[in-house]
Amino acid sequence: MQNKIIINGLRLYAYHGVMEQERKVGAYFTVDCEVETDMRDAIENDFVDDTISYADIYNTIKREMVTPSYLVEHAAGRIAKAILAEYSKAQSVRVRLMKENPPMGADCQGAGVEITMKR
Repeated sequence: MQNKIIINGLRLYAYHGVMEQERKVGAYFTVDCEVETDMRDAIENDFVDDTISYADIYNTIKREMVTPSYLVEHAAGRIAKAILAEYSKAQSVRVRLMKENPPMGADCQGAGVEITMKR
């Protein structure tokens, strides 16, 4: 059985970027996150302790986004590693991190990375 906790379209302001100006001024980023976990007990018992709270996952993402990185790869990797480290019930995690309106001379909604890590 494949079960996922999903946070979709989380919009946060952060200071990631190769250029110094990006780390000074900041930009909006969008984070999508899927955490694969066994939900059988939560489905049966209706107890939050039998799953991973998406509010807790949000707090982990928010905390990791506060630390500036040059690369979105680094920031997304930190998020994925933190989720696996903090939640023993997490079997795998997928993080998509997109920078809105990136400074690359193109008219696009965003550019970024998607990282998947497994325990």
